[in-house]
Amino acid sequence: MTVHDPRAGGHLADAPPAGGPPAARPRSFQEMWADLRRIGRDADSGGYRRYAWTGADAECRAWFREQAEARGLAHETDRNGNQWAWLGDPTAGDAVVTGSHLDSVPDGGAFDGPLGVVSSFAALDELRRRGAVFTRPFAITNFGDEEGARFGLACVGSRLAAGQLTKEQAYALRDADGVSLPAAMEAAGHDPETIGADPERLARVGAFVELHVEQGRALDISGDPVGIASAIWPHGRWRFDFRGEANHAGTTRLADRRDPMLTYAETVLAARREAELAGAVATFGKVSVEPNGVNAIPSLVRGWLDSRAADQATLDTVVAAIEQAAKDRAQRDGVDLAVVRESFTPVVEFGHALRDEIGALLGGRVPLLGTGAGHDAGILSAAVPTAMLFVRNPTGVSHSPAEYAAEEDCVAGVLALADVLEGLACR
Repeated sequence: MTVHDPRAGGHLADAPPAGGPPAARPRSFQEMWADLRRIGRDADSGGYRRYAWTGADAECRAWFREQAEARGLAHETDRNGNQWAWLGDPTAGDAVVTGSHLDSVPDGGAFDGPLGVVSSFAALDELRRRGAVFTRPFAITNFGDEEGARFGLACVGSRLAAGQLTKEQAYALRDADGVSLPAAMEAAGHDPETIGADPERLARVGAFVELHVEQGRALDISGDPVGIASAIWPHGRWRFDFRGEANHAGTTRLADRRDPMLTYAETVLAARREAELAGAVATFGKVSVEPNGVNAIPSLVRGWLDSRAADQATLDTVVAAIEQAAKDRAQRDGVDLAVVRESFTPVVEFGHALRDEIGALLGGRVPLLGTGAGHDAGILSAAVPTAMLFVRNPTGVSHSPAEYAAEEDCVAGVLALADVLEGLACR
């Protein structure tokens, strides 16, 4: 991807940085993008598998550090594994921070997360090209384990920092192979004993602005390249355990079976039905089966429900209806059912003061839109003034290798972010 500044006719990162010589020449947007695109990409699917505390994650972290040092920024990794690249005194307070994440869902797209990080470095380069003078401390972040692909809980890095995930809860997280989060962190060279709430750090942040590719088609429908987030829908993940009786698939009469797969299948259909009736979304996107044999009736089917709605009451109604449908079918099939809520994030209404200030900095020409996708900005909003910018996604496809944003819209996003940062941090 080649990204040019349409007002200057050159690459967004062509200008030499101010504030001291960098360790190396900063990479331009297209160079940064090309560097990242090779990390953690599966050759067969074309999607990304950048899971927390793996080799691909380590490569992404090394990339982030290289970009920071090339721009003369002070790099640090906090107690929860989140990366920070600082310009100015990080202890001074009232800092303006931007960034996103670099990890992915299984076989995810290139833009979800990385677009925000690359755009943050490119926006800093653009401000230096303009000759902007920073009057507040400034930082770019890469929050760890945002997608939750490995340990099943989203936004682990920001949740830990904000005190929304305790050390004890974090230590209980396991991946599909039974590896614990602290073991994975330790294997990657990070001390898990240090994790936990970080109020002192967050107290030094005066504003956090996250740029993200839109995970929907609102901007494509409205014809706008960039939007401002108004709110994040309440959302959560529930684990449904359907326990039946393993038996021979070829010799057991249908009438004699306690088949949890039937109960699971009916629950999947119920999720679609109830979500459609309520104007919400509900998805069973992950399932595990035991003993998982072609000629064996399952003894256990475990499915994970993701559900989201515009308001709490609607979400509660949808999930309750899905649970009731599962219970009714389980009783009919002779199957035991257990439902566990593994994570939940309430509605996030982004603060109007910062949101309106950003709208004014962008000339009042940027639409407001809500989203059903969770983000680190939503987690941090309880402790820090936060806002989000969205870049148009012409297909609306996300969490897929087909995820896409056009070059000119990426340019618009970088320039919009630069305008916002200039207004907030260079006054």
